[in-house]
Amino acid sequence: MQTGLDRLPDLTDLVTRLRKERIGLLAHPASVNAHLVHVLDVLDALDIRPAVLFGPEHGWAGHAQDMIAVSSVEDTRIVSLYGESFDDLTPKKRDLEGLDTVVIDLQDVGARYYTFVWTAVLVARACREAGVRVVVLDRPNPLGSEAIEGRLQESGYLSFVGLEPIPIRHGLTIAEIVKKHVPEVEVVPFGGNGAPPWVMPSPNMPTLDTAFVYPGGCLIEGTNLSEGRGTTRPFELVGAPWLDGKRLARALNEAAPALGRGYRARAVTFEPMFHKHARQQCGGVQIHVTDRNELRSVGLYVALVAFAHHARPDQFAFRTERYEFVDDIPAFDLLTGSSRARERILAGDDPIAIAYEIASIGPHESDIVASYRR
Repeated sequence: MQTGLDRLPDLTDLVTRLRKERIGLLAHPASVNAHLVHVLDVLDALDIRPAVLFGPEHGWAGHAQDMIAVSSVEDTRIVSLYGESFDDLTPKKRDLEGLDTVVIDLQDVGARYYTFVWTAVLVARACREAGVRVVVLDRPNPLGSEAIEGRLQESGYLSFVGLEPIPIRHGLTIAEIVKKHVPEVEVVPFGGNGAPPWVMPSPNMPTLDTAFVYPGGCLIEGTNLSEGRGTTRPFELVGAPWLDGKRLARALNEAAPALGRGYRARAVTFEPMFHKHARQQCGGVQIHVTDRNELRSVGLYVALVAFAHHARPDQFAFRTERYEFVDDIPAFDLLTGSSRARERILAGDDPIAIAYEIASIGPHESDIVASYRR
């Protein structure tokens, strides 16, 4: 497998042009080639030295936890694109002043609420307005391109965890999404078979299995359940001090034929070191990925949330605090794309039926994905 970054040194005309230009670079720690050399070092070896470095959520260094604002570094070339407000997500005119081209190389994880792709779209739009060219070094979607899960967002539910209507697990690459909305961008495609080495693109994305459960696992952020932040298995571990892990694991495993056969739920006890329920013993489950090709995590985790609510409606709650710069829409609704799943869960509807409604796709979703690939 050769990512766009791996192929860049062989593109003589593009390299020659970038050497002569003043460029910016949007990247993060997972922006590495097949030999684990970071894009900044690859460019330096090609005698291309970016004047400005743009950092997405979690920062240029990838150090910050979720939804933690990162400041630009004074007197350096690092500009943060994740600050205190929605306006901070887009580079300012002054940040792009004097640049000829911005190079984008970000590892995405194939879920619409993983924010790097929307940072790339916002940067590309700002560059178009400022007359700055954009080159996207593309990478394969680690979840593949075949499996698609989750309905489109309804009107009024677009946000930084889904700036444009696409399925939750979309099967698209970052370049396909950016080019759909900013057709002028130049793309260096990836090629070959296999997969690039896994480098965690954010602090709570340590393994490829984490990425496979994430399209469903991120939904836990919209509840008062721990999504395993503060442990070594974020998004695979889910629980709370009041949750009966054995009961939850049994319900999920019995539902496996309906929810897919690519997982096994195991009852666990864990103690998050930070974040929700920090330093408290939590009962819950670990979702073990047994077959990545069969795993359909969106429906699985929707059902998990419903089972948890139905088991302890006196303790379970949906998040009501500000979420990704939005104050007036519950986080779970932003993530699922409507209020439907939350309302059905609170009404006590069947977890499998809710999961099927939210995770399944129809012709409209298929057509949307196909439009990105044209």
